[in-house]
Parts: sequence; structure tokens; C-alpha cells
Amino acid sequence: MKYATVVPGKFISRPNRFIAHVEVDGVDTVVHVKNTGRCKELLVPGCKVYLEKPDNPARKTPYDLIAVEKVVPAQSKSAKSKTILINMDSQAPNKVAGEWIRSHTELFPEITFLKSEFTYGNSRFDFYVEYKGAGRTKAEKAKLHKMFIEVKGCTLEFDGHAKFPDAPTERGVKHLTELAEILREKHCADDGTHYECGILFLIQMKGCHKFSPNVATHAAFGEALKAAQDAGVKIFVYDCEVTPDTLTADTTVPLEL
Repeated sequence: MKYATVVPGKFISRPNRFIAHVEVDGVDTVVHVKNTGRCKELLVPGCKVYLEKPDNPARKTPYDLIAVEKVVPAQSKSAKSKTILINMDSQAPNKVAGEWIRSHTELFPEITFLKSEFTYGNSRFDFYVEYKGAGRTKAEKAKLHKMFIEVKGCTLEFDGHAKFPDAPTERGVKHLTELAEILREKHCADDGTHYECGILFLIQMKGCHKFSPNVATHAAFGEALKAAQDAGVKIFVYDCEVTPDTLTADTTVPLEL
């Protein structure tokens, strides 16, 4: 995905979840923060941030805060500190996920239907996709696959170890429980349809060598993720190529439960 107009700024403070004070061209400017998470390890006074300028003159805030440069201290006296560019726009992962689904033909060979924000029963999932073409035999390739997918963006990392969530998420636990329940209900579909469920974690940065649920922050999420995997829910973890104005799913990252 690509943002239209992006400008740099220097972070000053964040009085609440929704706004921040950022110095833009020497002026203290109130901007909207596109992430209601805590992000305390990212938004530190003086750090460099990137702002999107929406094409809406009626807005109360002229910019959206979408990315931040995180300085990682050197691990030894001989080493140098490094800077990681992290996209922290909580709306971006779903846009990237749509691109990811369409481009990964090895996972979704012949997409016949794709819809975001799909309602099923009492639940609403980020994506629902129907596809054919998986398998080796003619019968396997003709079988219809129906898959529900949830998407989670990850901005928390320690020494290259990405973790989710950065705050307790009962909603995240609910999603995992619902995905596992669908597989239990649809395990033997009468019409021969193959039902699948998956959760896609998008690490909104490069440089992470593994991913884990953040059990120190929310143990129940880690338990739900393991239970979902045991029930057959597929877990996908990808890092992202990040520039000030783009975000793209890149390579798989090992999952550690």
C-alpha cells in the first residue's frame, strides 16, 4: 500500500490515545494518531515520525501519524546503534493483507470470491476468500475452499523478537475462539466444501527473527492462539518492507509458541 502525501516531523508528546503534538516545520502541530495502542516504547520525545496529509480540508487535525523511527541502542561498545522504521498505522495491515491474499497464488491459487469485513453468524471477520486450485489431483483442484481470515498488525519488538499484543485484547481472544469454533462446526461439510480459517500477523517493520504471543501482557491470548493452532487454524506471520510512504508484506517470520 502507498500513502499519497507524507511529511516528516519530531514527536513532542501524546496527551491521549487519539492525538499527539508533533513539530512540523518548526511549529507545534496537533495530529491524529492512527493507533490507539500504548506505543510507549515507540513514541518517545524527540523521535522522528512521519505524517500523512489527508485530502480533507474540513478535518480538525491536518495530519495522521503513521510511522516512527525507533533507535535501537548498541549492544556493545564496539557496535553502533541502529534505527528501525516502524509503520504504526493500525488501519494499514488490512489494506496490506488484501494485497497479500491476491499476490500469494501458492496459497490461494484461483480466487473466485474475496470480501473484506465479512459477517458470518454473529461474527465479522477481516476477510473471507473462496478459491480453487489447491492440490495435485484433478478432484483436489476442483474442490472449493472457503477461508475466514483475521489480520493483526504488530509493532512491538525487543531485540528482533516481535510480540503481539502490546496491551490486553479480549477482542483478539474472541477472534481466535471464533475461528476455532468454525472449524469444529464445518469439519465435515455435506457439500464437499473445504473450510479453512487463518490468522495473519503482519509485523510492521523489518529485522525481526521470530514472533511470539506476548504472554507477559496477555496470557489468555497466548493460550487462545495455541488452542486455535491445535484446532487447525493456520497461523501466518510476515514482516513488512517499510518506507515513509509505503508498507508491503515481505517474508515469513518463524512462530514461537
